[in-house]
Amino acid sequence: MTTGLRRKQLTDEVADHLRMQIMTGHFHPGDYIRLDETASALGCSVTPVREALVTLRGEGLVRSSPHRGFIVETLGRGDIVDIFWMQAELSARLATHAADNPELSKHLATMQAIVDTLEEAVGVGDQSRILNAEFAFHRQVNITANSKKLAWFVYSASKYNPHELYARDPEWGRQAVASHRRLIGYLRTGDTAAIRTEIHTRFDDARDRLIRQLESIDFWDESTSNAAASPA
Repeated sequence: MTTGLRRKQLTDEVADHLRMQIMTGHFHPGDYIRLDETASALGCSVTPVREALVTLRGEGLVRSSPHRGFIVETLGRGDIVDIFWMQAELSARLATHAADNPELSKHLATMQAIVDTLEEAVGVGDQSRILNAEFAFHRQVNITANSKKLAWFVYSASKYNPHELYARDPEWGRQAVASHRRLIGYLRTGDTAAIRTEIHTRFDDARDRLIRQLESIDFWDESTSNAAASPA
Protein backbone atom coordinates (compact mmCIF):
# COMPACT_ATOMS: atom_id res chain seq x y z
CA MET A 1 0.00 0.00 0.00
CA THR A 2 2.80 2.40 0.90
CA THR A 3 4.52 1.67 -2.41
CA GLY A 4 1.27 2.36 -4.23
CA LEU A 5 0.87 5.69 -2.47
CA ARG A 6 4.44 6.71 -3.31
CA ARG A 7 3.86 5.77 -6.95
CA LYS A 8 0.64 7.81 -7.09
CA GLN A 9 2.43 10.79 -5.58
CA LEU A 10 5.26 10.48 -8.12
CA THR A 11 2.75 10.24 -10.95
CA ASP A 12 1.02 13.38 -9.70
CA GLU A 13 4.35 15.21 -9.47
CA VAL A 14 5.27 14.22 -13.02
CA ALA A 15 1.82 15.31 -14.22
CA ASP A 16 2.25 18.68 -12.48
CA HIS A 17 5.67 19.13 -14.08
CA LEU A 18 4.49 18.26 -17.59
CA ARG A 19 1.33 20.34 -17.23
CA MET A 20 3.44 23.40 -16.45
CA GLN A 21 5.83 22.58 -19.29
CA ILE A 22 2.87 22.67 -21.66
CA MET A 23 1.21 25.74 -20.11
CA THR A 24 4.41 27.80 -20.25
CA GLY A 25 5.32 26.78 -23.80
CA HIS A 26 8.24 24.43 -23.20
CA PHE A 27 6.24 22.04 -25.35
CA HIS A 28 4.40 23.47 -28.34
CA PRO A 29 1.19 22.11 -29.85
CA GLY A 30 2.11 19.11 -31.99
CA ASP A 31 5.29 18.29 -30.07
CA TYR A 32 5.89 14.70 -29.04
CA ILE A 33 6.53 14.00 -25.38
CA ARG A 34 8.81 11.00 -25.38
CA LEU A 35 8.57 8.64 -22.45
CA ASP A 36 12.23 7.62 -22.26
CA GLU A 37 13.57 11.15 -22.57
CA THR A 38 11.15 12.53 -20.01
CA ALA A 39 11.82 9.72 -17.54
CA SER A 40 15.57 10.24 -17.90
CA ALA A 41 15.27 14.00 -17.41
CA LEU A 42 13.14 13.57 -14.29
CA GLY A 43 15.18 10.68 -12.88
CA CYS A 44 12.28 8.26 -12.69
CA SER A 45 11.02 5.19 -14.50
CA VAL A 46 8.84 5.30 -17.59
CA THR A 47 5.76 4.07 -15.70
CA PRO A 48 4.90 7.29 -13.79
CA VAL A 49 5.57 9.31 -16.94
CA ARG A 50 3.12 7.19 -18.92
CA GLU A 51 0.54 7.39 -16.13
CA ALA A 52 1.01 11.16 -15.89
CA LEU A 53 0.48 11.54 -19.63
CA VAL A 54 -2.70 9.48 -19.41
CA THR A 55 -3.89 11.96 -16.77
CA LEU A 56 -3.04 14.88 -19.06
CA ARG A 57 -4.84 13.14 -21.92
CA GLY A 58 -7.93 13.11 -19.74
CA GLU A 59 -7.51 16.87 -19.26
CA GLY A 60 -7.24 17.45 -23.00
CA LEU A 61 -3.64 18.66 -22.89
CA VAL A 62 -2.20 15.75 -24.89
CA ARG A 63 -3.49 13.03 -27.17
CA SER A 64 -2.12 9.56 -27.76
CA SER A 65 -1.21 8.23 -31.16
CA PRO A 66 -0.85 4.46 -31.72
CA HIS A 67 2.83 3.48 -31.89
CA ARG A 68 3.84 7.15 -31.77
CA GLY A 69 3.38 8.18 -28.15
CA PHE A 70 1.79 11.34 -26.78
CA ILE A 71 1.34 14.56 -28.70
CA VAL A 72 0.67 18.00 -27.21
CA GLU A 73 -2.82 19.20 -28.08
CA THR A 74 -3.66 22.67 -29.34
CA LEU A 75 -3.89 25.27 -26.57
CA GLY A 76 -5.41 28.46 -27.90
CA ARG A 77 -5.60 31.93 -26.44
CA GLY A 78 -9.30 31.32 -25.92
CA ASP A 79 -8.52 28.25 -23.82
CA ILE A 80 -6.30 30.30 -21.54
CA VAL A 81 -8.93 33.03 -21.26
CA ASP A 82 -11.52 30.41 -20.28
CA ILE A 83 -9.23 28.75 -17.73
CA PHE A 84 -8.51 32.01 -15.94
CA TRP A 85 -12.12 33.19 -16.14
CA MET A 86 -13.23 29.98 -14.46
CA GLN A 87 -10.65 30.37 -11.70
CA ALA A 88 -11.64 33.99 -11.14
CA GLU A 89 -15.34 33.13 -10.89
CA LEU A 90 -14.79 30.26 -8.46
CA SER A 91 -12.28 32.19 -6.37
CA ALA A 92 -14.54 35.24 -6.17
CA ARG A 93 -17.43 33.11 -4.96
CA LEU A 94 -15.23 31.52 -2.31
CA ALA A 95 -14.02 34.91 -1.11
CA THR A 96 -17.57 36.27 -0.83
CA HIS A 97 -18.43 33.21 1.27
CA ALA A 98 -15.41 34.04 3.44
CA ALA A 99 -16.79 37.50 4.10
CA ASP A 100 -19.77 35.89 5.88
CA ASN A 101 -17.66 33.86 8.31
CA PRO A 102 -18.66 34.82 11.89
CA GLU A 103 -15.03 34.41 12.98
CA LEU A 104 -13.73 36.52 10.10
CA SER A 105 -11.55 38.81 12.23
CA LYS A 106 -9.44 35.86 13.43
CA HIS A 107 -8.91 34.65 9.86
CA LEU A 108 -8.07 38.15 8.64
CA ALA A 109 -5.30 38.39 11.21
CA THR A 110 -3.82 35.18 9.82
CA MET A 111 -4.11 36.49 6.26
CA GLN A 112 -2.40 39.71 7.25
CA ALA A 113 0.54 37.81 8.75
CA ILE A 114 0.85 35.75 5.57
CA VAL A 115 0.89 38.87 3.40
CA ASP A 116 3.61 40.34 5.60
CA THR A 117 5.65 37.20 4.98
CA LEU A 118 4.93 37.43 1.24
CA GLU A 119 6.09 41.04 1.17
CA GLU A 120 9.36 40.11 2.87
CA ALA A 121 9.91 37.27 0.39
CA VAL A 122 9.21 39.54 -2.58
CA GLY A 123 11.63 42.11 -1.18
CA VAL A 124 14.53 39.64 -1.22
CA GLY A 125 13.42 37.71 -4.30
CA ASP A 126 13.02 34.42 -2.45
CA GLN A 127 10.92 32.50 -4.97
CA SER A 128 10.38 29.48 -2.76
CA ARG A 129 9.00 31.62 0.08
CA ILE A 130 6.92 33.61 -2.40
CA LEU A 131 5.30 30.42 -3.69
CA ASN A 132 4.70 29.11 -0.18
CA ALA A 133 3.20 32.38 1.07
CA GLU A 134 1.01 32.80 -1.99
CA PHE A 135 -0.32 29.27 -1.57
CA ALA A 136 -0.87 29.85 2.16
CA PHE A 137 -2.83 33.05 1.55
CA HIS A 138 -5.25 31.50 -0.90
CA ARG A 139 -5.58 28.43 1.29
CA GLN A 140 -6.53 30.66 4.22
CA VAL A 141 -9.20 32.38 2.13
CA ASN A 142 -10.56 28.94 1.20
CA ILE A 143 -10.56 27.82 4.83
CA THR A 144 -12.37 31.00 5.83
CA ALA A 145 -15.00 30.40 3.14
CA ASN A 146 -15.80 27.01 4.68
CA SER A 147 -16.96 25.60 1.34
CA LYS A 148 -14.94 22.45 0.80
CA LYS A 149 -16.49 21.36 -2.48
CA LEU A 150 -15.97 24.74 -4.10
CA ALA A 151 -12.43 24.91 -2.71
CA TRP A 152 -11.69 21.55 -4.34
CA PHE A 153 -12.73 22.89 -7.74
CA VAL A 154 -10.57 25.98 -7.24
CA TYR A 155 -7.59 23.83 -6.29
CA SER A 156 -8.08 21.62 -9.35
CA ALA A 157 -8.28 24.64 -11.65
CA SER A 158 -5.21 26.25 -10.06
CA LYS A 159 -3.05 23.41 -11.39
CA TYR A 160 -3.01 25.27 -14.70
CA ASN A 161 -1.43 28.38 -13.17
CA PRO A 162 2.29 28.76 -13.94
CA HIS A 163 3.08 29.88 -10.39
CA GLU A 164 6.85 29.83 -10.88
CA LEU A 165 6.54 32.17 -13.85
CA TYR A 166 4.90 34.74 -11.60
CA ALA A 167 7.09 34.15 -8.55
CA ARG A 168 10.21 35.24 -10.40
CA ASP A 169 8.61 38.52 -11.51
CA PRO A 170 9.19 41.25 -8.85
CA GLU A 171 6.48 43.47 -10.34
CA TRP A 172 3.92 40.68 -10.06
CA GLY A 173 5.02 40.09 -6.46
CA ARG A 174 4.54 43.70 -5.46
CA GLN A 175 1.15 43.81 -7.13
CA ALA A 176 0.13 40.58 -5.39
CA VAL A 177 1.00 42.03 -1.99
CA ALA A 178 -0.99 45.20 -2.66
CA SER A 179 -3.93 43.20 -4.01
CA HIS A 180 -4.02 40.88 -1.01
CA ARG A 181 -4.01 43.85 1.37
CA ARG A 182 -6.91 45.42 -0.52
CA LEU A 183 -8.79 42.11 -0.46
CA ILE A 184 -8.37 41.88 3.30
CA GLY A 185 -9.89 45.33 3.59
CA TYR A 186 -12.84 44.41 1.38
CA LEU A 187 -13.41 41.22 3.37
CA ARG A 188 -13.39 43.24 6.59
CA THR A 189 -16.08 45.61 5.30
CA GLY A 190 -18.05 42.91 3.49
CA ASP A 191 -17.83 44.72 0.14
CA THR A 192 -18.66 41.77 -2.12
CA ALA A 193 -18.63 43.83 -5.32
CA ALA A 194 -15.10 45.05 -4.58
CA ILE A 195 -14.04 41.51 -3.65
CA ARG A 196 -15.19 40.19 -7.02
CA THR A 197 -13.57 43.05 -8.92
CA GLU A 198 -10.26 42.66 -7.09
CA ILE A 199 -10.08 38.92 -7.73
CA HIS A 200 -11.07 39.19 -11.38
CA THR A 201 -8.49 41.92 -11.90
CA ARG A 202 -5.73 39.74 -10.48
CA PHE A 203 -6.67 36.74 -12.60
CA ASP A 204 -6.94 38.93 -15.70
CA ASP A 205 -3.43 40.16 -15.01
CA ALA A 206 -2.14 36.60 -14.55
CA ARG A 207 -3.86 35.57 -17.78
CA ASP A 208 -2.31 38.42 -19.73
CA ARG A 209 1.16 37.72 -18.34
CA LEU A 210 0.93 34.10 -19.45
CA ILE A 211 -0.33 35.03 -22.92
CA ARG A 212 2.52 37.54 -23.33
CA GLN A 213 5.01 34.86 -22.28
CA LEU A 214 3.65 32.42 -24.85
CA GLU A 215 3.59 35.08 -27.57
CA SER A 216 7.22 35.95 -26.79
CA ILE A 217 8.29 32.40 -27.70
CA ASP A 218 6.05 32.15 -30.78
CA PHE A 219 3.89 29.52 -29.11
CA TRP A 220 1.12 30.05 -31.65
CA ASP A 221 3.44 30.28 -34.66
CA GLU A 222 2.55 27.26 -36.82
CA SER A 223 6.10 27.11 -38.10
CA THR A 224 7.28 26.09 -34.63
CA SER A 225 4.84 23.19 -34.39
CA ASN A 226 6.04 19.65 -34.93
CA ALA A 227 2.56 18.26 -35.49
CA ALA A 228 3.46 16.80 -38.83
CA ALA A 229 6.83 15.47 -37.73
CA SER A 230 7.52 11.80 -37.15
CA PRO A 231 8.99 10.71 -33.83
CA ALA A 232 12.67 9.89 -33.84
